[in-house]
Amino acid sequence: MAQNQDQAPSLPNSGVRDTGIDVIVIGAGYGGIACAIECKRKGHRVMVLEKVDELKTLGDILSLGANAGRILARWGLHEKLWNVCAHTRELHVHDYLGGLIHVQPLPQPLFGAFAYNGHRALLHEVLFEHAKALGIEIRMGHDVVEYWEDEVNGKAGVKIQTGERFDADIIVAADGVKSLARKFVIGYHDNPKPSGYAIYRAWFDADKHGIATDPLTDFLYNNEDVLYAWIGRDVHFITSSSFDGKFISLLLTHKDNAAVEDQWFSPGKIEDVLDIVKDWDPRCAAVISKAPSCIDWKLLVHDPLPTWVSKSGRVLLIGDAAHPFLPTSTQGASQAIEDGVALAVTLNLAGKDNVPLGTRTWESMRYQRVRKAQLMGETTRNKWHSAKPGDSGESFELPMPEWLLSFDAEAHAYAVYDGIAQSIVQDGYRKPSLSGEQFTENVKETTPAQ
Repeated sequence: MAQNQDQAPSLPNSGVRDTGIDVIVIGAGYGGIACAIECKRKGHRVMVLEKVDELKTLGDILSLGANAGRILARWGLHEKLWNVCAHTRELHVHDYLGGLIHVQPLPQPLFGAFAYNGHRALLHEVLFEHAKALGIEIRMGHDVVEYWEDEVNGKAGVKIQTGERFDADIIVAADGVKSLARKFVIGYHDNPKPSGYAIYRAWFDADKHGIATDPLTDFLYNNEDVLYAWIGRDVHFITSSSFDGKFISLLLTHKDNAAVEDQWFSPGKIEDVLDIVKDWDPRCAAVISKAPSCIDWKLLVHDPLPTWVSKSGRVLLIGDAAHPFLPTSTQGASQAIEDGVALAVTLNLAGKDNVPLGTRTWESMRYQRVRKAQLMGETTRNKWHSAKPGDSGESFELPMPEWLLSFDAEAHAYAVYDGIAQSIVQDGYRKPSLSGEQFTENVKETTPAQ
């Protein structure tokens, strides 16, 4: 049984008070649900609109780093998450011919918090049920078709497919990589573009598909959870087991320059996956051949957006809507959770009369950190994809830096809010910049920071 984690440093101990801030979150994925939960904890009035009619148990493995884990544990979810997680103790990295490059330890806890790695639907269900238990209103089957904001009256809102309209003090668009809100926020179409890569994904029952009875695959069925990777030739293949070897996940990232239309994922063909590894370590083909089906998932990217916050500061983007991540970052869901938590704090500190100050302060504290985490994923992919037979060493480890994983998004937001907010009040709001320079907007707050 895993032990509980450390409590957060430097956090207010006062009880929840009603801030009077009405928040509507669009999308009930990881970022949206996390934002709603933390908004509820901070005293905001929150409602979630989700376009699908019901959640489905789809997908495969997902990683929530220790930076997200410390937040989830603070919500009292550690045991529930731990019970549906894989518990791998090390990552075995091989070249594509099967030579062992490195065995990377995966310590738990790390930097005072646990990571949670498991089936994305099972992990998400824990957060979703927690949100409902807190009394958060989640309206399913509500597909947003339009965004608006009213600067004079201090409101923003959405219209759904039925024509019904909803308004609030702030609209949080957590509606994914093809976010409808993105054009409203930045003022122009910025469609995601192919990254040049796609990923074949599968999740299946080990017993039903003969993993234990094949000497080339029984390494995955060993009464414990294991994690293996093969890298090189501009490809990486990862397979793992969960629930003491009972379920298998496989992920194969490969070159793919196909244009992406409305759908960026579709059923894949196992024979296409096998063709990529036809002269690899035979264990790779053996595992892949056991999968009954797979998904062909195109990896989409965006150039960094010039802003995540609308002109009046009342509609904003979080998670993949603002900053999609490559899987090799292992941080997409974790950064979305950080987004939601930090936003709830800045709204609490800004107050109902200063919501735009809260959202702009939030953007400033999040932008550079998120970009740094994104670039880490690109670096890892490039290093893995250029690996050659005979390579070895720690340089091929999956990065687990302290700056990323020891971070406490809630405590950090409390710590830096005043300085950033005062700067915006005194000097005006400036859109973020990756170069260290910023572009001044003709927007100046007239009320002091709280």
